[in-house]
This record gives sequence, C-alpha cells and structure tokens, in this order.
Amino acid sequence: MTTAGDLMVIRPRRLELPLWLIAFGLVLRWLCRGLWWCLRHPVTVGLVLAGVLLYREFGRSGLIVPLVLTGFVSAVWRWKHEASWWAWCAGPLLGRFRQVFVYRRAWREAMTLCGLTRTYDHRVVLPQLLRVRSDQALDVLTVRMVRGQTPEEFQRVTANLAYAFGRRHARVYSERPGEPPVRTGYWALVLSAVDRLRYRDRPSLVYLVVVRTDALRTVVKPFDVPSVPDFTALPLARREDLRHWCLHLLATHVLIGGATRSGKGSVLWSLVRALAGGITSGLVRLWVIDPKGGMEFAMGRPLFARFACKSFEAMADLLDEAVAVMRERQTRLAGAVRVHTPTEADPLVVVVIDEMAALTAYLQDVELRKRIASSLGLLLSQGAGVGVLVVAALQDPRKEVLPFRDLFPTRIALGLTEAAQVDLVLGDGARNRGALADQMPRWAKGVGYVILDGTPEPARVRFSYVSDDHIRELAADYPAPADAADILAQVGRETADEPTRPALPRPPRGPLLPDSLLTFLDRDSDGGEPR
Repeated sequence: MTTAGDLMVIRPRRLELPLWLIAFGLVLRWLCRGLWWCLRHPVTVGLVLAGVLLYREFGRSGLIVPLVLTGFVSAVWRWKHEASWWAWCAGPLLGRFRQVFVYRRAWREAMTLCGLTRTYDHRVVLPQLLRVRSDQALDVLTVRMVRGQTPEEFQRVTANLAYAFGRRHARVYSERPGEPPVRTGYWALVLSAVDRLRYRDRPSLVYLVVVRTDALRTVVKPFDVPSVPDFTALPLARREDLRHWCLHLLATHVLIGGATRSGKGSVLWSLVRALAGGITSGLVRLWVIDPKGGMEFAMGRPLFARFACKSFEAMADLLDEAVAVMRERQTRLAGAVRVHTPTEADPLVVVVIDEMAALTAYLQDVELRKRIASSLGLLLSQGAGVGVLVVAALQDPRKEVLPFRDLFPTRIALGLTEAAQVDLVLGDGARNRGALADQMPRWAKGVGYVILDGTPEPARVRFSYVSDDHIRELAADYPAPADAADILAQVGRETADEPTRPALPRPPRGPLLPDSLLTFLDRDSDGGEPR
C-alpha cells in the first residue's frame, strides 16, 4: 500500500504459481474435455479403436475389407428398406458431417448477423448448436437458446436463417418435430421409455428445420383410394420430409385460402378422392356448391348427393336443408353422444363450397345473401358435432368478405397475394413462424401451409394433383348411391318434441317515438289542431 497525499492506492498481493503446476492444470483440463467428448460420442470412439486394432492385426487389408463389406451391406440395406437406412445409418452420418463442416463454420457469423446473440459480462453469448439430424430432404438442428431467449425470436428471423445457411426454406419449432413412434414387440417397454426421454418437454431448446432438398418441386401423384376412409387421417398431401400429411376431418370445418391458379382445386379434389370409398358405400354424402357454373365440379357430378351450380336460390335452399338435417340430428343425439359417428344409416354430410365469397360478399340480392349468411353461420357454429361439415375455398379472406372466418378450426393457406392475408387465413403470427404463402414461386401449384395437430408452427405441404382423367375414373368407379339425395327423409323421423314453455308476461311499454313527433302526427290527423 502506497500513499500520495489524500490518494490511497491499494494493490492486492499477487499469487504466483509455479510453472509445473500451471502445466499440470492445463493438461488435466484437456484430459477432462477429451474424456467428456469420448463419452458424448461413443460410436466414433468405438469405430476409431476398432480401426486401430484391425490395422495392427491385419495391416491395410484389415481396413479395406471391413469398408467393402460395410458398403455392400449398406447398399443392400438401402435397397430393401430405405426409410430405416436413412434413420439409422445415412441420416446420423450425414448430420454429423454437415454439423462439423457446414453449420459450425458459419454458426457465429449467422447468429450474430441474424440478431440472436446476447452480451453478458462484456462477452458475446451465442445459442449453442447441439446436434444435426438429417434425412433425405431436411436438416433438423437442435439449438440450446441463450438464457432469456424465446422461440419467437428465432421464428421472426426464420427466412434470414435459411438464407444464412445457403437455403431458401426453413422452419422453427418450439417442440421436437414429429411424434414418438408406436412401439410393439418384445422390446416395446424399453423403447417406449427411451422415447419418453427423447421426446420430453425441453423449454430451453428450439428446433431449426432447414430444407436441404425441396421435395415439393415434383408433382404429387394421387393417393390410393381407401375402401373405408379414416376421417381422422385422410391422406391429401406430401410434407417436406416426404411423409404424408393427413387431414383430421371429423368434427371440424376446413377453410382453404388461395389466389387464382394457386391450386385450390387440388385440395378439394384430393379430399373428394380420399372420401370416395365412403361415398359409394353410403358412409359420406357430398353436397357441393359451385358458384362458377359448374366449371370446377360438374365433371364429378355422379359423386355428389346434392349439386348446385347455377341458381343462387338453389344454393340457399341447399344450405337451408343442411341446417334442417343439423337440427334433426341435434334433437335426436342430444344427451346420447357429443360427437356424431358416421354410419351408413346416419352418414357424414360434407358441404363443399368453391369460391365462398360469391355467396357471402359478391351476391347482388341482399335478402338472399343474408339468408345464405344465416345458414352458414348456423352450420359453422353448430354443425361439426353432429356430422354436418363445411369445406370452403375462397380467394379473399378479409373480414368483410368472410365475416365468420374464425369459425373454421382447420385452415389451409395456398399462394396468397399479400403478406397480411397469411395471418387472416392461418391465424395471427403464422407468417412470422415461417408461413410465407405470399412468396410462392410460379411452379408451386398446390403448395401450401397447414397447421400440424398439436403444434402452432405451420408446415409446408404439396397436395396431390388430380387430373381430369382421374376425376372421370373416380366418378365412374365410386358413384354415390341412387338414394343419396333423400337424406332429408330423416328429418321426418319421430323425435321427442321440445317442451313447450309458457309465455312470460310482458310489462306494458310506451311508444318508441319521441313526444314531439307524436304531437306532429296527431295534429296532421286531426286537421292541424293538436290534441
């Protein structure tokens, strides 16, 4: 301690360590890090040790022969079952390679320029890249967020992250994409416990899915028609990971939004094709409204139990009859079930409306438009539980065009013209979470964004293309029964009448007109003299 006038300077005592102790500490630190790396990568360590032992025993042949045999087994494995080959062999190897030589090289730069870094205690803190899992088309990056970050911060810069790694499309998921597999067999109990550990809730992680190869560029062929449709999983489209996207149609309404030539017909006809087996067996009744004069659906007329395409009065009558069916089922099923189960005696009624805005906004007859809006409001608010569903497509999803847009639980966004329309179709914040439906390229006919079950993040899919020849074959092979249009006969079934309630006494009310106006009217009626 030294003193200079009133200034006192205190210097702490310096602790000097011997050089051998510093070297020992550094070596011990490196050994601990190496041991931890070996524990985290047991497969890599095992392969290196096996290679060293084989080389010591057999020389070069000890390395060449196993490599040739491994390549032959891998080729046969891929030929016999490519999905498991990608899941257990090629996927982990490719993911590890891309993690080291692609993503780690640009990680610091990408995180910094995308605004995902933080500064703490005068040093930059980065999100940590834990793992990369690859398949035929995607790279799934598991990222540990900086303390205090949320997945919404990554979702806002999804497009920036995609282009930062040299790709055009990316998604950000707050939970691990996919669902745990269903385990059967002898090891099902052990594997299920492992799956619960793998798929457990981890709020500190975020999953960045980078589209390495766009699998949606190729046209999707129509799927096979199931003999008995599964209303909880109707295959309609292909996902970016080459799996099928299935629509849960039971007890829901579906809204399809897309600009002209965006592929709304692909969605509608894919749905009709998935339901075709139930149509011909009497399990499903399709009531179709085509305000464009039948240009879209007239070719498949034999599939439909009811069809209206030219007269708006007939379209309004069809909707009124659907409301009558809904009312009858409510009276009959109340107190018995909460969700209608389709049967041949009590089929599922699906009302398909193409270009819904022609009925709700562009119709000149005001009274007829109000009548249609009233029927649609009742069907959308009460029809899902009793098996009277609405599937509607439109180009303009604004509130003044479709006032009851929020009554559609399931929504599909194809190519749109404005960025604001994405949130109107899929919900608030969908575009920030990666649903760039307003940036569809020209080739993307039938490509759209959907919301996966149980997750708020949108997924990009491509719906199957059903050509005119396919529609003609479908109409010839799966026609609706001859008595499909008489479903209204069920309204005449004997049902319990609603209990009559006595009329409540109403208190007397005075006139609604002001006193000055009443005085003026009385004076005119009596020749000018007020009473």
